Amino acid sequence: MPFANVITNPTFWKTMFQRHRYTDKDIPDLSGKVAIVTGANTGLGYATTVALASHGARVFLACRSRERALEAIERAKADIAQLPNAVENIQLDFLELDLNSMASCHRAAKEFVKLGLPLHILINNGGIMTTPFALSEDGIEQQFAINHLGHFVFTLGLLGKLKESQPSRIVVLSSIGHEGSVKGGVDFDTLNDPNASNTASRYGRSKLSNILFAKALARRLADEKVYVNALHPGFVYTDLQRNTQASMGKVASIGYDLAGRISAASPTKGAYNQLFCATSPEIEEKDYRGLYFMPTGIEFRPSPYASDEELQEKLWTYSETVFREKVKEP
Repeated sequence: MPFANVITNPTFWKTMFQRHRYTDKDIPDLSGKVAIVTGANTGLGYATTVALASHGARVFLACRSRERALEAIERAKADIAQLPNAVENIQLDFLELDLNSMASCHRAAKEFVKLGLPLHILINNGGIMTTPFALSEDGIEQQFAINHLGHFVFTLGLLGKLKESQPSRIVVLSSIGHEGSVKGGVDFDTLNDPNASNTASRYGRSKLSNILFAKALARRLADEKVYVNALHPGFVYTDLQRNTQASMGKVASIGYDLAGRISAASPTKGAYNQLFCATSPEIEEKDYRGLYFMPTGIEFRPSPYASDEELQEKLWTYSETVFREKVKEP
């Protein structure tokens, strides 16, 4: 049964009532650190960007729209200026990245590497949720393409820089929604068949892929001081659910919106878990690698599919193959 792994786990219910054990006030001084946050112009990505930059990090907002990113940068500077004890030298930059295109992701990584900067923190935050069925620029089911494939290509393109800059962190934003993936976890043969899945299970498949990728990558980096972890941010009220009505109907959209307004966390609080993975000294002190965290900083057992090493490797091989087929090296 979908989500049985969650509802039968006492740890999950404890997380619903525990206070945050890591907040933006716990972030150490990040002066000299360089970070990239995908989908940084809104929601969790924006809140994460503000938190990192206010503690001294130079943050690149990796976004599709230059206009929206530059607007977010000006907004972030104003917001940071209002924070107590924030740094005076706010360093924010735009990096063009379209997760809907593997070529764009490959190009964005190369453009960053050309800058000659270190890279200490990569937060794969951007994504879409429960959108109507569509194909990406590369002809791949769009939720899977944006949430997983784009980040797979982008991350591997930056891996050399992350190794050079170690100790470093790679943070992969997943979701409790991974528990609702399709039968088998990832249905490679029917990935692009709109009749083989629904919008919720397609989202679950993409979020499961995030954890599978994080675990496979962490295994490959076992001898490096590059710490890779995945997380669920909690129930957060953002514009991620803006497509709910188009894909799931007006009633579901109203219900989701109402629940969000009543009980969901703000993006500022929703970002705490990824900030924990990105900045907490505990990650390195306790050598956390390839783990999945619930808010905030609570290790949690993901679905059985997520822990399937054979499926992790199958996804890795599939992703590499698709990249080679779709993106021609210059």
